[in-house]
Amino acid sequence: MGLHGQDDNPAGGDAADGFPVLPDYRGPCLNNVVPALLGPSGASDWLPAPVREAKAVVLLLVDGMGWEQLEDRAELTPVLSAMEGGAITTVAPTTTTTALTSLTTGATPGEHGLIGYQIHIQGQVLNALRWTAGAKSADARKTIVPEQIQTQPAFFGRRVPAVGRSEFQGTGFTRAHLDGVDHRGYKLTSSIAVEVQMLVDGGAPLVYAYYDGPDRIAHEYGFGPHLDAEFAEVDRLAAQMLAVLPPEAALLVVSDHGQVMVGDNKVELSRDVLSHTAVVSGEARFRWLHARPGRARELFAAAGERYGHHGVVAQRQRVLDEEWFGPRVGSEARSRMGDVVLVPRDPVAFVEPRPEPPRPAGGEKKPPFQLIARHGSLTTAEVLVPCLGAFGTRA
Repeated sequence: MGLHGQDDNPAGGDAADGFPVLPDYRGPCLNNVVPALLGPSGASDWLPAPVREAKAVVLLLVDGMGWEQLEDRAELTPVLSAMEGGAITTVAPTTTTTALTSLTTGATPGEHGLIGYQIHIQGQVLNALRWTAGAKSADARKTIVPEQIQTQPAFFGRRVPAVGRSEFQGTGFTRAHLDGVDHRGYKLTSSIAVEVQMLVDGGAPLVYAYYDGPDRIAHEYGFGPHLDAEFAEVDRLAAQMLAVLPPEAALLVVSDHGQVMVGDNKVELSRDVLSHTAVVSGEARFRWLHARPGRARELFAAAGERYGHHGVVAQRQRVLDEEWFGPRVGSEARSRMGDVVLVPRDPVAFVEPRPEPPRPAGGEKKPPFQLIARHGSLTTAEVLVPCLGAFGTRA
């Protein structure tokens, strides 16, 4: 596994402390999974042996199930623990929109251009997961057309069936990273194995399935009994899928990112930093600051002084030079990057100051939804993800 870092950062992070952990875009990395599955036999010896030898493969992406979190719950996941394989790297930033697009297209973030959760594009900040933009979070599917913003074809243009939640069909992000696939929606987790069996028995050589339980639970409840129960549920799902697959087919389990506990460790962007900032994009653990005209140098200095002790404060050129988004970064991806990026080693979240919401008339103020566990940065807990395979067990 090619984990590497650089040591010439003036504001935190070097190879000695293993941070930042950069994706292995030329080796065992999430963006190379689909190319390995659809490419020549024997081209990628890092895939689990059952997957390399199978006549059909079911690719299950479990959102938010990092390698370190899975290892910590090995006693709760006997099926996954018995599967062949190990850890690979995901992409940067370690966030769903970027990673899923890299998985399905086989492209690096620098190639497909969906470089984060919030992307500065066409003069506004797009929430790429919800595909909304503007102060009122309006539906942006008509003004920022998904198929035009991300043009890399899913599964290299092959009509691979994709099993996902029914409510995700037709959303902007689904259109952006799964355009042209054969969508099979499910409403309950129990239906996933049923859909998979029907597709494999129908002759599909590759089936893609998506499940987002660990990500949802970790965000809302953090690391604790709820997440433990969810990992056990994923293990049951894997067992169900193996039970319906014939022995010549294999299940491949991967994830898009891991998670870290952040809780209330929020760092509000300070006034002296924001005074040089025109736009804020990215996410709380991979925060892009777009400088006001002529103030990029001042912004870098102010951000480094304020936040360098939390991890890495880097200019755009370092991100490009060290290939955080891959060896090739297109003009679209480059234009969406800020001037300075905040990438914490510490379990903190960089957030924008927000005004106190008005108190509802005649009642107590409802507390806002809090993200307890988060992701986006380049720690091992977020970058390392499982790549596990096993043959089906159906008689």
